Parts: sequence; structure tokens; C-alpha cells
Amino acid sequence: MKICATMKKFPGGMMVIPLLIGCLVNTFIPQCLEIGGFTTALFKSGQATLVGLFIFCSGATINVRQVGMPLYKGVVLTALKLAIGVLIGYLLNMAFGPAGILGLTPFAAISAITNSNGAIYTALAKEFGDDTDMGAIAVLSLNDGPFLTMIALGTTGLASIPVIDIVAAIIPLIIGMILGNLDSDFRELLSKGLNMILPVNGFVFGANMSLITIAKAGVPGIILGIITVLSTGVLTYFIYSAIRRKPDPMGMAIGTVGGNAVATPAAVAAVDTSLEPYAASATAQIAASVVITAILTPLLTGFVARRSQKKLQKKAEQKNE
Repeated sequence: MKICATMKKFPGGMMVIPLLIGCLVNTFIPQCLEIGGFTTALFKSGQATLVGLFIFCSGATINVRQVGMPLYKGVVLTALKLAIGVLIGYLLNMAFGPAGILGLTPFAAISAITNSNGAIYTALAKEFGDDTDMGAIAVLSLNDGPFLTMIALGTTGLASIPVIDIVAAIIPLIIGMILGNLDSDFRELLSKGLNMILPVNGFVFGANMSLITIAKAGVPGIILGIITVLSTGVLTYFIYSAIRRKPDPMGMAIGTVGGNAVATPAAVAAVDTSLEPYAASATAQIAASVVITAILTPLLTGFVARRSQKKLQKKAEQKNE
């Protein structure tokens, strides 16, 4: 059976499909996840460990030897993604408070918008970019996980997060970076671990949610996905193209929500318990936005790439005339 291949055909499927399965199990037969022992430890109560392991493996994929243009592009795209996400979350909180509007909370907005899907960006960079765009993923991968979100929530006053907790969230990343850069075999080993952890992570998050919560979060999740595409896809495309002084589709390619962003609300709420009431709905909304952005962003990136290519061809033809 081609289970893995089938899951990969769906946007964010390796994370979202196990999440939905875990949610179904927890909604209708939760007792099977509460029998104790290794079963409960792995499939129900292992969130913190799995998130820490994911961050650790993510760190190993970051190559500190990437310099020059890849570093420049990665820093600019990461800064734009973070700044826009923080601004939207801050304005949402200023206008409507922590509860947000239409069920969409500032907590969910910042958690989703500041995070991007590295796999989709890499695939789009292969098709519409160049080697330096591919290299930028080394910096862009810094927004994979909860630590940048923690910094964003802390600076906007949406959460009270002690510095030591931010440090604690970054330490697995740093250790992973050190091992990955000291030994390429370690980097390869741990990078493969990301693919293994992702579906298990998804199931565990789902096992701590209910189907009712996801149903209620459906419309806000769709709204969150559209906001992410418009703000860190369309808007970033124009800003990034202006900075680069030419149309650059890679600005559009970061208008996604990464599947691992589903882990962020639980990780942040574990540090600041005042956010616990919003964690379940934020997780469901982010899961929906992962799918929405994974569909829209590649389509829009392809559109602007083809459009800019036609413009360049037209200019070249006019010069030849």
C-alpha cells in the first residue's frame, strides 16, 4: 500500500492527515489513548518531547557555511515574514483583545503567519529560483518551530515569556546546528528524522484536540490562511521585488504556513499558561491554514513567475528591435 505517497499528495498531508486521525480517535474512542505505558507516553502525552526533538533535528539542517547572497536573501525573507506576522497580531490584539474577532485570535495569527513551509519554498525555489534561493532555506528554517513565535509574542506583550524559556526553546536548535555543522553524517541522519517525526507529531496534537473544536475553527482557519497568503505572499512579493529591484517570485513563495506550526500553540501555552484557553482553537485554525496556503501559494508563485518571465522576454525583444 502506498500510504506515505498518498499522504504526500495532499497539502501538508504528512502533518495534517495524522492530526485529523488523532483527533477522530480522541473524539470517539479517547480511552484507547489513555491506557498508560508507552502507548499514552508516545501517542497522547508526548507533545513536549516530540516538539523538542523536531527543533533539534531542524537545527541540524542549518548550514552556517551558507554565506553571501543565500544569507542575504534568507535574512530579508525571514525578517519580512516575522515583521508582518507580528504587526498583524499586534493590530488584532489592539483592536479586539486576546479573544480576537470571528474566532481568530492574535495568538493564532502570529503563530501561523510567522511560520513558513520550508518544503514548499524549496520546491518552488527549484522551479522558479536559483541556487542562492535554495541556499536561503538555511536561514528561513529558523522560523520552523516556536522560538521566533515566542519572541514575537513577548515583544508585542501578548504573552509573558521569561527569557530563560526562550533560551530553553532555542537550546535544542543550537545543539542540532553544532552537530550538523561538525559532522555532515549527523546532518543527514537528523534531517531524515524530520520526516519521521512529522506524522507522529501530527497524531499527538490531534489526540489532544476534539473534532468539535476543528469544526468550530473551520471558518477562522480559512480566514487565517487567506490572510497569510495575502500578507506574507502577495504583499511580501511586492516588497521583496522592490528590495531586489526586479520581480522575484520567491517573495510569494513564503506565503505559506508550515505543517509544524501546528505544534506552536501547545509549545507556547506550555510556557505561558494564560494562553491555554486559546491553544486548542489556535491549533485547529493553523491546521486549516496549512492546507489553504499550501494550495494557493504555489499557484500564485507560478503565476507571478510566468508573468515576470514574459515581461523580461518582452523587454529583450524590444531591445533587439
